[in-house]
Amino acid sequence: MATKLAVAIVHGVGRPEASFADGMMDGLRKRFARATGQDGLVMQPVFWAPVIQNEENTLWARLKAGGPMDFVKLRRFMVDFAADAIAYQPAPRERDMYDAVHAVVARALRELAAAAGPRAPLCVIAHSLGTVIASNYVYDLQAEPRRRILPKAVRAVLEPTPLEKGETLSGFYTLGSPIALWSLRYKDFGRPIAVPAPKLAGHHPKIKGEWINIYDQDDVIGYPLKSVNDAYKKAVAVDRAVNAGGILSSWNPASHMDYWTDDDVLDPIVDSLAKIYRAAQQ
Repeated sequence: MATKLAVAIVHGVGRPEASFADGMMDGLRKRFARATGQDGLVMQPVFWAPVIQNEENTLWARLKAGGPMDFVKLRRFMVDFAADAIAYQPAPRERDMYDAVHAVVARALRELAAAAGPRAPLCVIAHSLGTVIASNYVYDLQAEPRRRILPKAVRAVLEPTPLEKGETLSGFYTLGSPIALWSLRYKDFGRPIAVPAPKLAGHHPKIKGEWINIYDQDDVIGYPLKSVNDAYKKAVAVDRAVNAGGILSSWNPASHMDYWTDDDVLDPIVDSLAKIYRAAQQ
């Protein structure tokens, strides 16, 4: 029986619907079938927005009631991005949002392990703040053997399967990622996650794995990563500049929201997924 690929899709900022990944999943499925002749993808959206959205909506309503404001649409976008990021980021004695968001990720990986198999190669596609969430989640998993840092909310969901422990992480695809900005929190801009996972070879020795970072040159939230420091230069296979979006967004910062179904984004991801899939069958 052919080995399936488990693909987690993590949204970023904004006010997404639960169906946020439908267009991307349809595009990936069709392209993957053309590339491999197989239906080898098991995909699972990671819909974490409800953890933060209610309080964010309340905050926005109170801000609007406070007095007149110009650039309302831009301000709402800033609330979507900045408030999400600030609420998610853990403080020394306050990490409820961080833990709750990571519990959503844990549940998604639990479903993937059940549907694709406990040893299925794991690939993660993440956008915007979702790239930070996915990176932090995997970082915690990879640090866990040395330090017990996984929150109780994650431990309550996590089963000891290789996929859920992050041991089969094979592909990481970051879209419009602000990880470079988050690196300011750490000495010498920090240390990235390991892609592929250090233990992948024990499960799938033929898979090489890779991290592809995709950003639009007009997207002021997404940045290249290989130049952050030597560790990122080694961890990230390629920074791929694209022109995401249509006639109204491809030339300006609105491109940040238009990665999901763009050919320049989906094509390299599918090429990588197909390479991982073929290696997994050997």
